[in-house]
Amino acid sequence: MLDAERHCWERGIAVPAGLDEAGRGPLAGPVVAAAVVMDREYILRELSGCLAGLTDSKKLSPLRRANFAAILMEAAPHVQCGIGVATVAEIDRVNILQATYLAMRRALSALSPLPQHVLVDGLPVPDLPCPSTALVKGDSRSLLIAAASVIAKVSRDRMMVELHARYPEYGFAGHKGYGCRSHVQALFEHGPCPEHRMTFRPVRDAAELRRRCVE
Repeated sequence: MLDAERHCWERGIAVPAGLDEAGRGPLAGPVVAAAVVMDREYILRELSGCLAGLTDSKKLSPLRRANFAAILMEAAPHVQCGIGVATVAEIDRVNILQATYLAMRRALSALSPLPQHVLVDGLPVPDLPCPSTALVKGDSRSLLIAAASVIAKVSRDRMMVELHARYPEYGFAGHKGYGCRSHVQALFEHGPCPEHRMTFRPVRDAAELRRRCVE
């Protein structure tokens, strides 16, 4: 789990960061990225302690994700977390891939100082403010990326719970904006709300059907 970090340390990069995102696939809500930096000594000390079991957020239960997020967010100055958000309006304007890159750049820019190097989950990300290495399935190969995946996921889930309070008819608190059957049914029943991604086909189709019904 620390192969990527050890490679950085061997190259003299004492403080790399992990970078990951959450929310590329949903029909509603923002895309959120997180960048996480940890002291090398803290990682080595806590790898068998409070960080034991930290891995890709998709492999963790909601409770374990929340527990790890709390540990990471409360471990300053040994851990720094930067969060970046791209809104639904930005997703619709520039497309989801470019919005994801934008959120990632914002997450890194929220760190002070910028890390020497970034370990990114997935494919290379252009125009990051510091050098980077892309790792396919990085959230299962790097502790820093796993930490970033947890922070991004937990942060976005909390945003979707807040949106649920404003738009309860869509059930955002349960599915977090993903295109499950109940969400799609609500879309066609009520039409899209301002937090739906109009450039995503199911949302477009629901909006068009709603328009025809009203006419």
